[in-house]
Amino acid sequence: TEIERLDGLLSTGEESSEIAQVNANGGGTLGKDASYLVERALEFGKSTGGAFDIAIYPIMKEWGFTTGDFKVPSKETLDGLLEKTKLSDVVFDKETSTISFKTDGMAIDLGGIAKGYTSTRIMDIYRECGVKSGLVNLGGNVQALGTKTDGSKWRVAIQGVEDDSYLGVLSISDKAVITSGGYERYFEQDGVTYHHIIDPTTGYPADSGLLSVSIVSADGTMCDALSTSLFIMGKDKAIEYWRAHSDEFDMILYDKENKEKLNIELLGKDTGNSEKLEPLKSLNYEV
Repeated sequence: TEIERLDGLLSTGEESSEIAQVNANGGGTLGKDASYLVERALEFGKSTGGAFDIAIYPIMKEWGFTTGDFKVPSKETLDGLLEKTKLSDVVFDKETSTISFKTDGMAIDLGGIAKGYTSTRIMDIYRECGVKSGLVNLGGNVQALGTKTDGSKWRVAIQGVEDDSYLGVLSISDKAVITSGGYERYFEQDGVTYHHIIDPTTGYPADSGLLSVSIVSADGTMCDALSTSLFIMGKDKAIEYWRAHSDEFDMILYDKENKEKLNIELLGKDTGNSEKLEPLKSLNYEV
């Protein structure tokens, strides 16, 4: 299947994948899919001021998020690895699809963008096969083609932080809805919870005050990249970024202020501004 094909190309855990080979060899030539994703990842890295960083892989690995062998690295270890995770040290030539690294020990991970690309590719295949109505769910990454067969929009629930809770429901057609939050993958040590969304400036899990970020757009690749990077950037910078790109996507920010007050911010073209919503109440919003 297309999902298996892309996973075989892009997974850092498959030794034979293009990305694993590039990491092992310190560079190489990429195929069409990986080349496209690296190009877009670098664009998102630039537009988010480095919040989206495919070179973060050595730090992800040190924390154990790539292997399941979790541990809290020392600050000295992280400081050393930060020298190997600079996005500016990734050298990519679009014309030849070649990639290399300026620093030894660097490695990339497209996990923050690959699922969104995969769901968009599935939409492309649906269209090529004449399918006019379809939905794919890749675990937190949902993308819809057209409407339901009865003409009504697809209804997609936005997951809450607590188990089985949800923030609300979006009504969509021809859109992807992708959510990132610290509740997705984490471990606990000495009473402290550490999640998998790493801030590239510190090497530690992002502590931006946001609990989750949901991005809505026809471009699944964008949704995947921005749900991660805007989570890292935090509410104020995320809203600032949205205002500069509001014609490209809508977003829902779920944040915890003063550890007591929960807020949901819905920002989209149809609202014109940010609309505060009561937490955990049904949100019905058409995009």
